[in-house]
Amino acid sequence: MISCFIVDDEYHAIEALADIISNTPGLELTGSTDNPLKALELINPTQAPDLTFVDIDMPQLSGIELAGLINMYTTVIFTTAYPDFSLDAYEKQGFDYLLKPIAYERFLKCIARFKNLRSSVNLNGSGGNDDYFYIKGDVKGNLTRIDCSNITYIEAALNYVIIHMADEKKHITYLTMNELSDQLSGEKFLRVHKSFIINQDKIKAVAGNNIYMDEGTILSLGKTYRDDFYEKINNKVIKTKRNMG
Repeated sequence: MISCFIVDDEYHAIEALADIISNTPGLELTGSTDNPLKALELINPTQAPDLTFVDIDMPQLSGIELAGLINMYTTVIFTTAYPDFSLDAYEKQGFDYLLKPIAYERFLKCIARFKNLRSSVNLNGSGGNDDYFYIKGDVKGNLTRIDCSNITYIEAALNYVIIHMADEKKHITYLTMNELSDQLSGEKFLRVHKSFIINQDKIKAVAGNNIYMDEGTILSLGKTYRDDFYEKINNKVIKTKRNMG
């Protein structure tokens, strides 16, 4: 089931899109708001839908500005009533755009493309239990195999992620952090920051809010992820049973 959220300052637009989502198998509307600032509270690292439909022309915060703040957690699809909006502006931030009134056929094509992209992360579709997965590259039809044991960390970069490997190679692919983390083992890989997922096997040392990786990179530990990180790390700390008094 693909979870969906709508951000639009026009109530009738929310109603129309909500109706489309509810009548599309495999989609679930988890919420909506007519206030882009409220959307910032509702879409965060611990609570984010798979897809967020965002109107471009909104007061207080434009859809493009909002997308830049949430697209590390969710895939943004823009909705707009203005066909002459600059495509260059929002193609940098969004997965797709839908012109209002939204044609159902065009909507289905957008969803099909999203499903295809998500399934391409792991061709076997077996989730995070595999030792490898495939990602799409810049050339249509090209796939790159990624061995999980060789990943050092993963970095968010707007609509893309950068997969840093132990051999210092980097792979860039058009995915969100959520889409990729869904395919990775929760035992080995940890989200430590809104912009970073790390391989625990590649940690060299931890000091305060700094995580030192094997190849020399120093990553910041985000406040949101600190407690969960240290809970897992402390399980690996060898403690003495001797009386220190």
